[in-house]
Amino acid sequence: MSRARIRLATAVLAAVLAAGTLPAAAYAAPPPAATTVSAASSERHRPSAETIRQIPLQGAVNVRDLGGYRTWTGGQVRQGLVYRSDALGRLTAADLTTVSGLGLRKVVDFRIPMEVQYDGADKLPAGLLPTARPVSDLGLYATLVGAIASGDPATQEQMLGGGRAEAYMRDIYRTFVTSPENRAQFATTLREIADGGQGPLLYHCTSGKDRTGWMSYVLLRALAVPEDTAERDYLASNTFRAAYDAQVRAGLKQSGRMQNPDLLIPLQEVRPDYLDAATARMEADYGGFYGYLTDGLGLDLRTLAKLQARMVR
Repeated sequence: MSRARIRLATAVLAAVLAAGTLPAAAYAAPPPAATTVSAASSERHRPSAETIRQIPLQGAVNVRDLGGYRTWTGGQVRQGLVYRSDALGRLTAADLTTVSGLGLRKVVDFRIPMEVQYDGADKLPAGLLPTARPVSDLGLYATLVGAIASGDPATQEQMLGGGRAEAYMRDIYRTFVTSPENRAQFATTLREIADGGQGPLLYHCTSGKDRTGWMSYVLLRALAVPEDTAERDYLASNTFRAAYDAQVRAGLKQSGRMQNPDLLIPLQEVRPDYLDAATARMEADYGGFYGYLTDGLGLDLRTLAKLQARMVR
């Protein structure tokens, strides 16, 4: 995409963002009370702190409302329309009541079939079924299962140590940009979010941090949320998942299945260099973010304008 087209697309989107409104009836009701975590917004935009709205559940630890963020043009992402989460297969009865209160009309599952087989299908309120939309993990889940099942410290070190786990994660992030199949899954989800008749939507993967993290990063940037704010939302998974992931590592060591469970930390965390691997590939392949949206994901300006009009007030 040429620089002139990028400037034009940015100007059009900014204009729509500044002027676009929806009837009050189209706005989703605010979600139930949620835990908030501070995320300082860009000083160029406003001095006050923004918050990340976590939906507290017992059976999932990384469930959030993507609303509330400010945009470069003075708008704010609407709450109660799009949620991101980790897998929902362990929700309790109380959790289901909370999720039911979100008014979801669609749940998109980015997990591959093997993940669903091992971790279980989503538990959702009555009448709500997940939509399978698998995004490749480049075989990471199978590799991880194999490494743990081996119970052999030397094998686990050979598979995950010496920077290999980190390199694996960077490769996965690059495929978010390079794989036509992955791009199609993300694009379909963005089109559904842009569809005003779709209703509140939630998307997730297993940990709610990589495929879900990239999807959220792309969505927020498409809404003109500052890049550093979108990155802070991405990195917040480390805060929400830290205690649970530490318990997993402790359990593996106690059971004797891993002598050095810290080998898993690069796989459990999100890191700026993982995100950088995807954005660098995006720059190389499409010349920048809007080239990725339009040429990579195939989203036309009308769809992007609808996305802004629906999601930003």
